[in-house]
Amino acid sequence: MICPQSPSAVVMIRPHHFCPNPQTAADNAFQKSADMSEAQKIKQSAFDQVSGVANKLRSLGVQVHLFEDESQSTPDSVFPNNWFSTHTGGYVGVYPMYPENRRLERRLDVLSLLKQTYRVQEVVDYSGLELDEIYLEGTGSMVLDHIERIAYATHSFRTSPVALERFCAHFNYEPMLFEARDSSDKLIYHTNVIMCVGSDIALICSDMLTCENRKQEILQRLTQSGRTVIELTESQIGHFCGNALELNGGDQRFLAMSETAFQALTPEQKTRIESKLPIETFAVETLELAGGSIRCMLAGIHLTKR
Repeated sequence: MICPQSPSAVVMIRPHHFCPNPQTAADNAFQKSADMSEAQKIKQSAFDQVSGVANKLRSLGVQVHLFEDESQSTPDSVFPNNWFSTHTGGYVGVYPMYPENRRLERRLDVLSLLKQTYRVQEVVDYSGLELDEIYLEGTGSMVLDHIERIAYATHSFRTSPVALERFCAHFNYEPMLFEARDSSDKLIYHTNVIMCVGSDIALICSDMLTCENRKQEILQRLTQSGRTVIELTESQIGHFCGNALELNGGDQRFLAMSETAFQALTPEQKTRIESKLPIETFAVETLELAGGSIRCMLAGIHLTKR
């Protein structure tokens, strides 16, 4: 069962020296400080949690391309969806990153694997925009509706309207830019922490959108596409309820979500989601210290195999 919204393969990075990134703490309100006296314990826990996610995804029928990261210079490498994305028709995007140490995450071996295993027609590299301080951090900055061809994006230091327009023109998406802030009036750093678009459902905290007209337009686009919209609270966003990803295990689609997020959903929300597709949960609480969750860990592959 092929669905453009649900990749059946993902790229994951297993870090050997994970820790919350000091270069991203300023604008990532979801990031938490870690007790660095426990650094070795945190590294091992992160390694084990990535291994656990990869093993469970494989058991669910998802193909996992797992790469190792032994560098001590790339603390956020566990979130590869920020530096590349893949698209039907054989296209790959490579993105400009705001934190300097995150630029080191881009890997030729990952791109080589994609070219060797899948039909890649073109790699579009936007990383040179970093020289002009223009950033677009992949499917962190953008939540892509692959069916309706809409790129939802919340404006922040990590998401430039200029780069978004270039991406949409090249990859044939309609840009849907908006502003979102938390109750402390802080800009939301990545779109994929406040919304998730699946084939039949969408999760969103629309109360965090600052423009009422834009909010209504986005909700209308989601409902007109036939999706069930589940509204989330700001508190649930803080528990990563919006940071989920629909995947295809071959026999059926499912929603990948962290255990932290699942526990924060109400029974009614769970029922509404599970009326459309099952939820599979993953223990990634150590990795969530870095300000991202399960969706950020999975770079979905929307390419055709060779």
